[in-house]
Amino acid sequence: MILIADSGASKTDWRLLHNGETAQAQTLGFNPYYQPEEHFDKEIREALLPQIKHPVEAVYYYGTGCSSDRNRQIVRSVLQRYFSQAYIEVWHDLEAAARALCGREEGIACILGTGANSCYYDGEKIVENVTSLGYVLGDEGSGAWLGKRIIADYLRKELPPALWDKFKKRFPMSRDEILNRVYSQEMPGRFLGSFSHFIFQNLREPYCYQLVYDGFSLFFEKNVCKYHRAAGLPVHFTGSVAFYFSDVLRQAGADKGLHVHRIVESPIAGLTLYHQPSA
Repeated sequence: MILIADSGASKTDWRLLHNGETAQAQTLGFNPYYQPEEHFDKEIREALLPQIKHPVEAVYYYGTGCSSDRNRQIVRSVLQRYFSQAYIEVWHDLEAAARALCGREEGIACILGTGANSCYYDGEKIVENVTSLGYVLGDEGSGAWLGKRIIADYLRKELPPALWDKFKKRFPMSRDEILNRVYSQEMPGRFLGSFSHFIFQNLREPYCYQLVYDGFSLFFEKNVCKYHRAAGLPVHFTGSVAFYFSDVLRQAGADKGLHVHRIVESPIAGLTLYHQPSA
């Protein structure tokens, strides 16, 4: 059996390949920058292992936060604990996006989900990567960025009155409760990203549309246009924000003179194809 994992801040999608058949599973997301190893260990032990019915020969894990050797080793050590006989590879989630979106062709691969990232991929490897700064310093256009903006405008009462009332009714939290979730609890990016659902449901509101459009324009400006051949290459996206706001994303890209090509919610299908034993 081969296991393939695509782990984001909110969830981890798994594909289980065995004798030409494919099964799927889902566990909570894991980011070694923000969460202790014990959280990942518990998800593997309690949520994934009960679904494993055959010996595991190989594990290909792609995860957010796995850009450093230290973080990759944290993930690898947990996987080795439960799949000691398996061949294991641990990659950053940007590698997942590049392989799933571009396959073996040249292009720019982008992530727009809870967080954001991008790279230039030459068909074999990532050649350039504009530094991802996370939800505090960067991640323009991501779910966390959108959530951060609308929460700030809500708390400062800068939302249009009707939208402010709707937001308050949907999320009856005090200022202190919101600040506690952002500054004192684990995974604030996931909390901030959860407000993108509200923005999507109210996309016809001029405020919400403009917020999303501005975020995407900033993403293109700061994360795509810096690649020297950006205007001549297909720009692909994966992630829930890119997928659900795809019309706005394509418009923002076109306005920057870019060709937004493939948009998928998750890279897991492309990764499954990439790692098929017959490939």
